[in-house]
Amino acid sequence: MRDQHRIPPPARRPPRSRQRTGGFRGVLAAAVVAVVAAVGLAAGCGSAGSGGGSTSMPSSGAGTPGGEPAPLTVDTSSGRLQGMATAQVRQFLGVRYAQAPTGARRWTMPVAPPKPTGPVEATRAGASCAQAGIAPGASATASPSEDCLFLNVTTPATMQRGEKLPVMVWWHGGGFTTGSGSVYDAARLATRGHVMVVTVNYRLGVFGYLSLPGLAGSGDFGLADQILATRWAKQNAEAFGGDPNAITVFGESAGAMSACALLTSPAARGLVNRVAMSSGGACQVRWPRNGLLPDTPAQTPFVSLADGETFGRTRAATLGCTGAGTTAPASVLACLRRTSTGDLLKITSLFSNVLAFGTPLLPKDPARAIADGQNIEVPVLSSGDHDEQRGFVGGVEKLRPTYTAASYPKDLATAFGASAGRVAAQYPLARYPSAAIAWSTVITDASWMCPMLAGNTALARHGSTVYSAEFDDPHAPDVNGIGSPAFDPGAAHATDLPFLFDLAGHDYLRGEAQTALANTMIDYWASFARTGTPSAPAQPAWPRLTGTAGPTLRLAPSRIATVDLAAEHHCDFWQSVGR
Repeated sequence: MRDQHRIPPPARRPPRSRQRTGGFRGVLAAAVVAVVAAVGLAAGCGSAGSGGGSTSMPSSGAGTPGGEPAPLTVDTSSGRLQGMATAQVRQFLGVRYAQAPTGARRWTMPVAPPKPTGPVEATRAGASCAQAGIAPGASATASPSEDCLFLNVTTPATMQRGEKLPVMVWWHGGGFTTGSGSVYDAARLATRGHVMVVTVNYRLGVFGYLSLPGLAGSGDFGLADQILATRWAKQNAEAFGGDPNAITVFGESAGAMSACALLTSPAARGLVNRVAMSSGGACQVRWPRNGLLPDTPAQTPFVSLADGETFGRTRAATLGCTGAGTTAPASVLACLRRTSTGDLLKITSLFSNVLAFGTPLLPKDPARAIADGQNIEVPVLSSGDHDEQRGFVGGVEKLRPTYTAASYPKDLATAFGASAGRVAAQYPLARYPSAAIAWSTVITDASWMCPMLAGNTALARHGSTVYSAEFDDPHAPDVNGIGSPAFDPGAAHATDLPFLFDLAGHDYLRGEAQTALANTMIDYWASFARTGTPSAPAQPAWPRLTGTAGPTLRLAPSRIATVDLAAEHHCDFWQSVGR
């Protein structure tokens, strides 16, 4: 029997007056970047709605259907690409979709490159975008390169003549500051799901999200890159056997937050047919003071352009780029364009969660736009992880134990002010094995899961077809490397990723139960990309989210079934607390 729990509509938030004076601030928070900044890896002519479907073969749930070997030479807008094949997949790696954003093009909107006249080798991934961190599952993705706007295409090695594969365009996570499309090996997803997967690099940190007065594209360069790469996928889909009318953007963490923002962008119309978001909070995720990490302000992933400009000028000043009078903006920008990549990398981690609205790409705050129904109506799959915040708290604890019984009341008071006592009563420390787990649970519920459910129900209430999920493997792979005898990561942020991808070529799944869950998740995601309805052989039907009530599908190795997400995460309580 399905549990139901009525969820109130998202509360209208007062206008934000914050002015960000630093992203990850303080000595401890700066050190945490190396461990958790990348946690969660971190126009066209299609129709709106379900996009008319795809004529591709249905997923067999047992691997790639038979057919002819897919050609390894493909003519695209980026040239005549020469790819490579394995026994399972065909790949085209390091495909340039935009001109290098270097020199005078630093902090300009992305532009498609001219088409090369000769053959283009596409057998090695391009450079990751400039960043100073690491990504889960990868030994290192630190990169000094600004010439990084590349994508990778993976399809099954064999295809039926005349079929069209659904196209899944992956926007990676990483706190808007780290990550790379090439970290995500899509072989399992492409073969079992029988889909075309495109993984994308986009500008990160200061290179992707700087705002300055008078700078065209301020705060949205990374999003513009993601959109141009998706246009490339749509334009070139048929060359790879893909269906340009079955384009699904899917992402995780920062990638999911960007994908949700896309739902509210004028650029989305006619471009995407479906959107899948993992750990994106349906645009509603919000952290209280010190909630994301120690010594961080209250924040959401999105800022007004005015706040972004103030923040950008403040950060520029730390590099000696200042100006006065009417020529100040131009002089600051010129100074920053002369600044070395290495010096800019010193501040790049501060440009997390500063995706700007009040811009041509994002006219309105995505959180408010979703709450008000000002989004394109395409099918949406929106999921979260049962223990999201443990991914961040565990990273802090690994560096230096921070959350204690003594600090718990202070942490609650800092985050929730006059409501701290009510929160402490709802989440008594004695109920949890440690203060770190207690704090993780509070922030998971308040900042991730209940906002996600509110956003999901807002989308459904305003007409979108929504499928809501919770990933809940208590023994999920510890891709963030935060587990210890004193700290159980559980289903932390980013731990769902190994169920869709191998990370940096590594399969992190252990045992038949996790492999079976991964197969089921791929089936659900691939069928969603194919038809707009997630389904999996011999598994429960995934019901639509209806009105302001459930259901949400729980994805766990032990059992896949609907769950009352609001009751599980105390969403009525958080609605009454308000923030």
